[in-house]
Amino acid sequence: MITTTLSSTVFTTSASPLKVNRYNSKHNNSASFYSQIPFLYNPLSKAPSISRKSCRVRATVLKENEEKVVVEESFPAKTSPGDGGKGSGSDNEPPESSSSGTLERWAIKLEQSVNIFLTDSVIKILDTLYHDREYPRFFVLETIARVPYFAFMSVLHMYESFGWWRRADYIKVHFAESWNEMHHLLIMEELGGNAWWIDRFLAQHIAIAYYIMTVLMYVISPRMAYHFSECVEGHAFETYDKFIKAQGEELKKSPAPEVAVKYYTGGDFYLFDEFQTARTPNSRRPKIENLYDVFLNIRDDEAEHCKTMRACQTSGNLRSPHSYPEDASEDDSQNIREADCEGIVDCIKKSVTSPPANQDI
Repeated sequence: MITTTLSSTVFTTSASPLKVNRYNSKHNNSASFYSQIPFLYNPLSKAPSISRKSCRVRATVLKENEEKVVVEESFPAKTSPGDGGKGSGSDNEPPESSSSGTLERWAIKLEQSVNIFLTDSVIKILDTLYHDREYPRFFVLETIARVPYFAFMSVLHMYESFGWWRRADYIKVHFAESWNEMHHLLIMEELGGNAWWIDRFLAQHIAIAYYIMTVLMYVISPRMAYHFSECVEGHAFETYDKFIKAQGEELKKSPAPEVAVKYYTGGDFYLFDEFQTARTPNSRRPKIENLYDVFLNIRDDEAEHCKTMRACQTSGNLRSPHSYPEDASEDDSQNIREADCEGIVDCIKKSVTSPPANQDI
């Protein structure tokens, strides 16, 4: 009996490293795709279930010598899209739930592959048309950048009309995002980016097509639409970052546009704080002394948009920064309602199967 116990102990000890190595190999292979794209959120990662109040994100302030967005999560998110809204897996999970999770992961991979292909195609076209015309390129980018938020709000307003949606945080944040992008556009117009008729024509017609595509995508899969917007905002960040590094010294010699000074140093920062859901209000107050500071803050704005779009990919995960009172008790977090529905099919299904209820916005 002693011999049997010793043999069992030796076998367990020798097998443990093999399990660890096998897990590490599997984990590294699944993460290799996302390590090549620093902006994209990996929705396949699992996280333990915790209260909503704990799911705050603490963002690191971007410095001019940084290469990418740095996001430090104080706690793991409650759920991920790959979880199917159930949080981390359980040993007692039935086989049906496991097969459903596998199908969900394949759907996420397909959605992200399509989004990356579309983004890369648009980037190649813009690189060809505007390889040596920076301000017109920025004008086109900012004209397009406002469109997704209009599309999101349009669909959510439609859902509200049918009584399918009662989450004001989403509309508030998306409006604040469009307000921020509008000021980016005004800055580019003041810099002369819209001087040519052909640039205005191209930007406006791309925006119309982009709006229609985003509405359809958002109706079918909000997660896919948010991921596509994250890809677009990630490209915008990289574009401004390269421009700052290449033209930094010249930009420091140029004065800042008046519209930029008013927006970034004005007295009302409510909407400026609202779109930065990864930050607490009043944690970022830009200083504008020259054109370099303007582009530095535009770049940082795009980084904040990336983080917000990443948070939106988990249903019901988005909260307005002003919805977190500092003196709120932990018990208050238990009363936070999840999003009413995900996509038009889910909305119709819940409207038929669930009884109507009075919901506060």
